[in-house]
Amino acid sequence: MVDRAGEGRRRVADAMAEAARQWLELLGADQQTVAVGNGPSGDAADDGERRRWFYTPTDHGGLTFHQQRPAQQQAAMRLVASGLSRAGYVTVATTIGLENVLDRTEGFTTRGDRERRRDPGLYYLRVFGDPRSGGTWGWRFGGHHVSLNNLVVDGELVSTTPCFLGADPAVSELLGGAVNRPLARVEDLARELVRSLGPQEQRRALLSPEAPADVVTGNRTTIADPPETSDRAVEYTARPQGIAGAALTAGQRDLLRSLLGTYFGRVPEAVSPMAAYDEAALDAVHFAWAGPTEPGAPHYYRVQGPRLLLEWDNTQRRANHAHSVWRDPASDFGLDVLLDHRRRHH
Repeated sequence: MVDRAGEGRRRVADAMAEAARQWLELLGADQQTVAVGNGPSGDAADDGERRRWFYTPTDHGGLTFHQQRPAQQQAAMRLVASGLSRAGYVTVATTIGLENVLDRTEGFTTRGDRERRRDPGLYYLRVFGDPRSGGTWGWRFGGHHVSLNNLVVDGELVSTTPCFLGADPAVSELLGGAVNRPLARVEDLARELVRSLGPQEQRRALLSPEAPADVVTGNRTTIADPPETSDRAVEYTARPQGIAGAALTAGQRDLLRSLLGTYFGRVPEAVSPMAAYDEAALDAVHFAWAGPTEPGAPHYYRVQGPRLLLEWDNTQRRANHAHSVWRDPASDFGLDVLLDHRRRHH
């Protein structure tokens, strides 16, 4: 039997490796020192830098656009594009451009440790290991509201999470009355789903009348249950909260499936898990909401199932500052694959 999923993961991994090689070949020795980190491993100490991730405007680790010439920047974006669908790439590029919009919103202010507070040049790329080896390597691209994390093992792309995309502003005006909403469907499909529920089903889905200030799991490397003393209604637990897909109508299940697509569609179709979500798999997916359901109000939602966690939060800046993340609680950064690989080969 032909392993078409494996073929797709290898094809995308090959494209990534070629793009990474071309980028690295354009870099000088000093640049490569910053651009390359330790190869992925099952050892937390050696692999700690690769497992570090952010979505705030801080040092994400790696070579920034500012540290590269235009041809190098272009090669860097080619590597970024290799891990994204076209729609995913356009969304990432738009998010980077929003730094200019946010800069104007905040009055073109500065920050003590940098010349420019909101800076589209401060996006960081780092390769972990040697993409020319055909073995185990990975790469990370991140900056304000973007974090892409990819792992290749034995020539096959095995992990694309955590995958974070945000937007600030989430809504901004364009000429002629049009609006720029990079994550519009990520928000609107979830709201349409929660508002389609009957009173009893909506009570099951609602975690709290108030939304949390941010995605609940933040930028943790691994996700674990909260302390037993935690009384936060919206806190993450391994046991899913909310309403199960099995309790939804056919139309509501279509909305849930479309919502999954706004996360899984960020990566190339060949590596998207969307095809795995048949009727049985959708039964086990839970949807939960916090906050008011009317447009414009601060709100949060979570979609959770086996090896799946999606979080969305739009509460800051008067609900015009959105965060969204796709995670695999069992294997973010491909940790379970790395551990299995280490047991088999060492």
